[in-house]
Amino acid sequence: MRIQGRRLTVLVAVGLILVAAGSAVAFWRLQTAPAPAQVIYGSGRIEVDEVRVSFELSGRLLQNHALEGAPVRAGAPLASIDPSDARLLMNRAAAQRAAAGQTVAQVSSQIDLARHHAASARADLSRYEALAREGYVTAQRLDVVRNAHQAAVDQISLLEARRGEAVAQAEAASQTLALGRSQLVRTHIASPISGAVLERLAEPGEVIVAGQPVVVLANLSRVRLRVFVREPDLGKVRLGAPAKLRVDAFPGRDFAARVARVDAQAQFTPRDIHMQDERGRTVYGVTLEAENPDGLLKPGMPADAWILWDASAGWPDRLAVPE
Repeated sequence: MRIQGRRLTVLVAVGLILVAAGSAVAFWRLQTAPAPAQVIYGSGRIEVDEVRVSFELSGRLLQNHALEGAPVRAGAPLASIDPSDARLLMNRAAAQRAAAGQTVAQVSSQIDLARHHAASARADLSRYEALAREGYVTAQRLDVVRNAHQAAVDQISLLEARRGEAVAQAEAASQTLALGRSQLVRTHIASPISGAVLERLAEPGEVIVAGQPVVVLANLSRVRLRVFVREPDLGKVRLGAPAKLRVDAFPGRDFAARVARVDAQAQFTPRDIHMQDERGRTVYGVTLEAENPDGLLKPGMPADAWILWDASAGWPDRLAVPE
């Protein structure tokens, strides 16, 4: 009985040792490897350049071709508003210009006739002045002829002023016509960039005011990721340093990036910092940029990033998210 009891004790002890060893191995395997010394880790969300497209005019929306999530090319038609007001302005301006042009033509003919009359009056005045010097014409008759000549000259000035007004009206109507044509063009908007539609903000039938966004576009060809780096690591970060991004949608795939900007001001420091350990907890924003020609990276995607600050060490064989 004693021997059996000892054997049982030994077996239990051996079992406990094996369980402890297995637990230690499992714990060691489950432990996340620390970040390699040559890289700096950060995380954030994918961001893109957004363009809020709007009309320069107010009007009723007729068409909105934008579909959320759909790709668009630069120059593709996006939306249009009612062009009736612009066409009415053009028609009115064209009629005013035509009327002013007719007035200019009529007054020009009258000016030609008035100049002929003035020339005749001048000839009569010269003849009567010669006769008056010889005493054949009374002073009263000479005054009548002189007044007739002056009236003819004044008529020319009056008609030329009227023609000037008509010319100015024609020019103003031409400018208004050009404005109407410009407004007609602005009743249609095209995509300013190649990208994708993020939001469709207005539907046909709605009255749109000038500057009100109707579509939000995103340039997906290049994306950004803003991560935060501790102050002790800030001196290691250099503009243009290589980086790698990972997103949950594509596990195991790395997207090449680079450091595009480093904030000049610390974040998350609401008060003055005096202690050394507090200085170690301040962080600085670092913006990474990555080319995204296939549009795989979408705005809002959570992403992990590693910045290779020590290029001489090269990229490690394995990148993992540190605890």
